[in-house]
Amino acid sequence: MSSWREIIEQELVNCLPESDNKDVQKLIGSMKYSLTAGGKRVRPMIVVEFAKLCGGTEQAALPFACALEMIHTYSLIHDDLPCMDNDDLRRGKPTNHKVYGEATALLAGNGLLTHSFGVALSEKAVSLNGYEKCVKAARVLADYAGADGMLGGQMIDLESEGKTVTADHLKVMDNKKTGALMIAAAKLGCISAGADETKIAAAEKYAENIGLTFQIVDDMLDITSTTEELGKPVGSDDENMKSTYPALLGLDKCRELSRELTEEAVSSLSAFEGDTSALKDFAYYLLNREK
Repeated sequence: MSSWREIIEQELVNCLPESDNKDVQKLIGSMKYSLTAGGKRVRPMIVVEFAKLCGGTEQAALPFACALEMIHTYSLIHDDLPCMDNDDLRRGKPTNHKVYGEATALLAGNGLLTHSFGVALSEKAVSLNGYEKCVKAARVLADYAGADGMLGGQMIDLESEGKTVTADHLKVMDNKKTGALMIAAAKLGCISAGADETKIAAAEKYAENIGLTFQIVDDMLDITSTTEELGKPVGSDDENMKSTYPALLGLDKCRELSRELTEEAVSSLSAFEGDTSALKDFAYYLLNREK
């Protein structure tokens, strides 16, 4: 992962807009603050690895990877706002609204969302992928980030606060809230490489399973980890009266379920002829992560 991480970090900075206006520069600074605050870069990694696995190149996949990470970052900025989770820390640093104020943080999130489509449809993206692939990529970003994807999952999450819901209800919510952008990442990598529908379906299955695993592990870490280890407040699920997998199933069942999902994800990679070791290792990394 370290070999491509430096590349994606620099590319994210290169993708940011520029302005001579000092007020707009403050907005761009706020966007950059959250975009470069660290993180696991799970989604860009999935984009790049599926592109390479399907015969594409890392360079061609990078604009799509950056666009998706901008959408993910915007969602985190908005999640942390006082009207949402009202969190003070993100990735071990003060949340965006704590540094720039609530109004600027709101605009920074909007700015990243809007600019992500410019990145996916940029001259660079088109020169590397062609118009047709870029249009397909933009549609994937819109579909999986929108009301029937990530935003829909967040709305279900809001409506579920303070209520006791079932594990099936959580699965529907998390397949949208967390899983949608994971699936988008896998599909974007396949699109960049020109993969066929069979491979896209297998990539989607992989992403769906690791996405749900990611959320289950996240729920467990909210109980078993510390604020220092995670870089964000722990115990917030309980404070916000959210139903979680550990609360409904218990930690032992959650560990068992996350292992099963990981094995299903790894199994789905049999549809590919190339070297799948990076994606297999990544699935196990997400399963066993401690932060």
